[in-house]
Amino acid sequence: MILVTGGAGFIGSNFVLDWLAQSGEAIVNLDKLTYAGNLENLASLQDNPNHIFVQGDLGDSALVAQLLAQHRPRAVVNFAAESHVDRSIHGPEDFIQTNIVGTFRLLEAVRAYWLALPEADKTAFRFLHVSTDEVYGSLTKDDPPFAEDNRYEPNSPYSASKAASDHLVRAWHHTYGLPVVTTNCSNNYGPYHFPEKLIPLMIVNALAGKPLPVYGDGQQIRDWLYVKDHCSAIRRVLEAGTLGETYNIGGWNEKPNLEIVHTVCALLDELRPKADGSSYATQITYVTDRPGHDRRYAIDARKIERELGWKPAETFETGIRKTVEWYLANSDWVAHVQNGSYRDWVSKQYAGSVA
Repeated sequence: MILVTGGAGFIGSNFVLDWLAQSGEAIVNLDKLTYAGNLENLASLQDNPNHIFVQGDLGDSALVAQLLAQHRPRAVVNFAAESHVDRSIHGPEDFIQTNIVGTFRLLEAVRAYWLALPEADKTAFRFLHVSTDEVYGSLTKDDPPFAEDNRYEPNSPYSASKAASDHLVRAWHHTYGLPVVTTNCSNNYGPYHFPEKLIPLMIVNALAGKPLPVYGDGQQIRDWLYVKDHCSAIRRVLEAGTLGETYNIGGWNEKPNLEIVHTVCALLDELRPKADGSSYATQITYVTDRPGHDRRYAIDARKIERELGWKPAETFETGIRKTVEWYLANSDWVAHVQNGSYRDWVSKQYAGSVA
């Protein structure tokens, strides 16, 4: 049995689905079900006795302690986080509460549980903290990619809150001996991605005939990682990662945002051509850049390949095609997640640039 927090969100739900497809080991899935947590992601597990879903907050110490005592997991995997930069700019307090205070309370509940375990179980126990490359700040065009020993230079309320959570996890290992490992990943994409992020937003807006908003000149560079590759890396780190270590997980796919948008448009032109024969690229609209927008992220993922034998299975070309095909095949899921609060947020964020 393992306990997963945030297992109804984008990365967490993909991890839960893949874990249960490949393992007979049960999961207790704790998720607050904020706007980005979606039980529809887990609909295929409705009758699976190995999936125990609990709606709740990782910062609810009493609830977490109860779940740990009841289910006695051998590991905790912490996906739960507020994770959208733009939302953190408009409302940073939720990010402080979830990513910093919530992580602290989770660590304390887990520490109390771990200390009371029999010695063999205590030795085998793991706490895996899932974080982001954004804690390292921004790179210039010629800088080497982020390695695990890069210093932290977060530039947004989101990345600052994740950096703080990483420091807490590290401190609980060095001060209390809690057996932790941390992963810092690059930009994920794939199925079940809430359509506020670049790739699903482009797909959804393109199909709806809406503008495709591109920040600034569109030359912000990111390293793109297919979500199922990320999940396989987390499984590998949980299995064999060295205690107290950090592992950067990347896709070796550095691409500027504008190229990503054109790739999505070209795939939609092929897979769902417009009736008038025009390209979806005609819907691209440039909008004012967001404050403090980091110019480039890139992950050096050699450590996890060297020490744990992991590398991504998907190229960007294979992963992005699978992603576009998934959204085309799951229009009902897309329609259901686009509720009123989501539409209101998009209107606010892009200030009249998006219909």
